Amino acid sequence: MRTGSNTLLVCLLAGALLPLARAEEGMWTFDNLPLKQLKEKYGFTPTRQWIDHVRLSSVRFNDGGSGSFVSPHGLVLTNHHVALSQLQKVSSEKQNYVASGFYAATRDRELKSPDLEVNVLMSMENVTSRVMSVVTPGMSDQNAFQARKAEIAKIEKESLDKTGLRSDVVTLYSGGEYWLYRYKKYTDVRLVFAPEQGIAFFGGDPDNFTYPRYDLDMALFRIYENGVPVESKDFLRFNPKGAHDGELVFVSGNPGSTSRLDTLAQLEYQRDSWLPLVIRTLQRRSGVLKEYSSLGTEQAREAKTKLFLLANSLKALGGMYNGLQDPKLMARKEASEKEFREIVATQHPEYAAAWTEIAAAVKQMASRLDERFALSHSSNLTGTAQTIVQYVAEIKKPDGQRLPGFHDAQLGSLRFEMFSPAPVYPALEQVELADDLSYAQQLLGPRNAYVKAVLEGHSPAEVAAKAIQGTKLADPKVREALVKGGEPAVDASDDPLIVLARKMDPFSREFIKWREDNVESVLTEAGQKIGKARFAAYGKSTYPDATFTLRLSYGTVKGYPMNGTIAPPETTFFGLYDRATSFGFKPPFNLPERYIARRDRLDLFTPLDFVNTCDIIGGNSGSPVINRNGELVGLIFDGNIESLVGDYIYDIETNRAVAVHPGAMMEALRKLYDAPALLNELEAPAQSSVATK
Repeated sequence: MRTGSNTLLVCLLAGALLPLARAEEGMWTFDNLPLKQLKEKYGFTPTRQWIDHVRLSSVRFNDGGSGSFVSPHGLVLTNHHVALSQLQKVSSEKQNYVASGFYAATRDRELKSPDLEVNVLMSMENVTSRVMSVVTPGMSDQNAFQARKAEIAKIEKESLDKTGLRSDVVTLYSGGEYWLYRYKKYTDVRLVFAPEQGIAFFGGDPDNFTYPRYDLDMALFRIYENGVPVESKDFLRFNPKGAHDGELVFVSGNPGSTSRLDTLAQLEYQRDSWLPLVIRTLQRRSGVLKEYSSLGTEQAREAKTKLFLLANSLKALGGMYNGLQDPKLMARKEASEKEFREIVATQHPEYAAAWTEIAAAVKQMASRLDERFALSHSSNLTGTAQTIVQYVAEIKKPDGQRLPGFHDAQLGSLRFEMFSPAPVYPALEQVELADDLSYAQQLLGPRNAYVKAVLEGHSPAEVAAKAIQGTKLADPKVREALVKGGEPAVDASDDPLIVLARKMDPFSREFIKWREDNVESVLTEAGQKIGKARFAAYGKSTYPDATFTLRLSYGTVKGYPMNGTIAPPETTFFGLYDRATSFGFKPPFNLPERYIARRDRLDLFTPLDFVNTCDIIGGNSGSPVINRNGELVGLIFDGNIESLVGDYIYDIETNRAVAVHPGAMMEALRKLYDAPALLNELEAPAQSSVATK
């Protein structure tokens, strides 16, 4: 289930580029859609009206995930697992909406999310020339990096002041282009419907990232502004018939990140250093949460969402790691890079050193990787304390000189998150902080300066107990008061968690500065050289790596060869009940009670899930699947096991995106959840036309 470098580097060779142009591959930016490929293969050319309608109907969940407007009254569809953290935050020991599900039959019963920000992409502007103009000949990598950083902060602030829209400068093509994305930002987002997790994640971890699947992984929110639902002129009308086998479909969403344009050295770094340590770290944290969950029902509820996300990440990362262990994948990458480097050395020798520079930078990063993980925290409250300490210091500086995340254009979203009224679980926070400190001690050794500064001769458990049991930061009003008091208030605070965060802060700052000077600045400069060489040779005939910004991919509904047989293009409610019965209804193949009691009401022939060849990655969860008429014909929620290497390579033969069928959503709402008002809203007529050619 998706909620986060490659052999195709673009395959920037003339011969390799031809199949790329034909294959159903790519997460395309809305300024550079593959119109030629669509026309040649499918006889379809989306009009500007179609493109704008899809863009304005699509939304980004800023805590990770995608969605779409599906009614004229602000109703937004996404996945249950995208909504999961908000479901957890509006639940309690007495009312667990994650397990039981939720439905607001009337608008006054809708539950406001405590800290959810949703974004709609309103416009895009190419600001490459402006960002690059501040770099002058002879500048060091470090000075060039800081100059770009300051100019980007300036562009974002100017745009925010002028338009009132969230303004983010996005780096594309490894620094070959910079685009200013402006978003309408919504923070009054209310939960309308979510099924039980037992059906949204039917099959649990064993079925995760597999197919055939039988999940109703959906949730509905409503977006409000000034206390009333927004009137969403652009929305996607449900087509309960879905899409048939072989039909052209599109996915509009926000894929998180890919490494398809990374160099061989960067992939080797991920394989040999980054991924092994990430996996070990998450396994450790998962073990801590499982032990905490074993203490009781309430402890299990408190840890459930984090455990789910960790298990999901571990399975995805394991697939990525196994992909990089594949000699064929690495050999293919090595061959394509070698040939491209030969072209660059001959035609653009001024860019030839870029690969060597990148290799040196990632080697530097590997040398301090343990420290990077030692400085990170799974304890949310500790992270908030560190943010407060940094916030009051950073806002006193010129905008362009601040730490990442503290620029003027980012402060509104940062404060919204920092002052969240979401519930805090002190016992869980204490367990997590104790393990974070113990892990730092293990990674760095007891004599390390950071370890000595934060522990001061005490055990990790003792430091965590004092910090969490004595802190008042669980109260958002206390956080607001500290921030309002500025640096003097934070410096004078005797709150033990703030005191601990102050001890951590110098080490965090030193590491960030070192990484910017020795890694990020080098990667940025070298990446731009490769980007310029790529544009010089091939123009924009391909797509950039994913950046958690809006992209459009296309493909067809299509099964695939699997385990010596064929996976069907779609599954049905028949299959759901067969799989549950085959495992004796034992977890994780047990069904919510209503699915047992009301089985006879359902048309079991109704399609439940389906697969398509659209190119997706983590972050696409909740993305709408759209037909050429601009109708919603599916809801992305996962990829198959073969797609886990999709960070680095796409294979049309076996990579599949897995989606919920709209017919299943309508069938369940009508016959299992008694939601006539919601059905009526989903069946409202869409915008009059989304013209196509």
